Amino acid sequence: MSESTNEFGQRIGPKVSHWQEAKRPSRTAIKGHYCLVEPLKPDRHAQELFNAFTEGQAGKMWTYLSQGPFECFSDFHSWVDSASQSDDPLCYALIDAASKKAVGIAGYARIDTVNGVIEVGGLTYSPQMQKTALATEAMFLMMQNAFDKLGYRRYEWKCDSLNQASCRAAERLGFRYEGLFRQATIYKGRSRDTAWYSIIDSEWPALRKAFCTWLDDDNFDNNGIQKQRLQDFIA
Repeated sequence: MSESTNEFGQRIGPKVSHWQEAKRPSRTAIKGHYCLVEPLKPDRHAQELFNAFTEGQAGKMWTYLSQGPFECFSDFHSWVDSASQSDDPLCYALIDAASKKAVGIAGYARIDTVNGVIEVGGLTYSPQMQKTALATEAMFLMMQNAFDKLGYRRYEWKCDSLNQASCRAAERLGFRYEGLFRQATIYKGRSRDTAWYSIIDSEWPALRKAFCTWLDDDNFDNNGIQKQRLQDFIA
């Protein structure tokens, strides 16, 4: 899309023709090969998530999240119960298709149907989910749902600028860095500068193709190791 000029000679943004308001995401499951994105339910998911989130060195996963860590299951269950009832953010459990167990959480947030803007947020990945095809496919499924089924124009990713793992993940997934919002919020008694990333609808077709090619069985050997990186296909 290109800029235009009005009758006063001022530069203005491109006209948006035939725009229809985006749809709100619903509590509907999204099925993939490695992952099932399922509406968060405390009785179905809380115990499995608590078990996954407390494995090994899982404590560090809470550093850049506004909630957690949780010392006991009852506190965690209460948080999941509250999160499951929210419409914005709208939270989902991420299910390992192989084990059928919940291993992570993600959600849609800052849902703006009028302007077609939505954010993926609240990413809470257990150690067993991190750096797996499951984790990548979960993000692809949520992107695909937002762009192809719900009709959004802009898909956002925001994180603490000091969370380098999240920044690298955004860039690997094809998000473009847009800038730094200084002292954007306070959480856990700390000031946070927020890094902003986005994907827009004109970029999505090429990214969709890259994700589908990377996720194809032919890109993984018999041990499940990738043959080519996702960045190679995006490039």
